[in-house]
Amino acid sequence: MYAHLGYSNAQHVVGQRYLKGAGVEKNEEKAMQWFRQAAEKGHPHSSFNLAVGKLKNITAALEEWDVEKLLSVAAAHGLQEAQDLLENMRNRRPP
Repeated sequence: MYAHLGYSNAQHVVGQRYLKGAGVEKNEEKAMQWFRQAAEKGHPHSSFNLAVGKLKNITAALEEWDVEKLLSVAAAHGLQEAQDLLENMRNRRPP
């Protein structure tokens, strides 16, 4: 399996399958683990999914990564949802 070999696109796909329960038993924690591996390699969709997982309290394991950094990676790759969420978070921050 390419995901185990470190291919970020494959890791993202495995994460999506666990998140949705497509072909495997639904397991949000495992999904976040796969998204984290892909996000560490700069995968924009995994970065977004991991950030959303943190915001929804699905995962707490973000020692060196924070939500804003993950969203910035995704936004830099043109993910509109990430751009919108990042802007929303920044606008809610007290001056």
